Amino acid sequence: MSERLRVDRIACTGHGVCAELLPEAVALDEWGYPLVAAGDLPRDLHRPARRAVAACPARALLLERTEARQPLPGRFTGSAQGRVPQ
Repeated sequence: MSERLRVDRIACTGHGVCAELLPEAVALDEWGYPLVAAGDLPRDLHRPARRAVAACPARALLLERTEARQPLPGRFTGSAQGRVPQ
């Protein structure tokens, strides 16, 4: 299982604590709001990422667990194939 950082942009108030605690994965934009690294976190950053999530004053930094799933043979990922119109 892998972990990935995500920011709730509505809840974030731009304190910048996440970038201070986890500069390897979080940078701040020109207004002081976080930009998180795309993709899964390296395993050695899981513990520091949990600390940064816990320290976020706005509770806007989230750590999600992801599973590496293999696409099914013969299926296209990200397409509308097999979807029922609403």
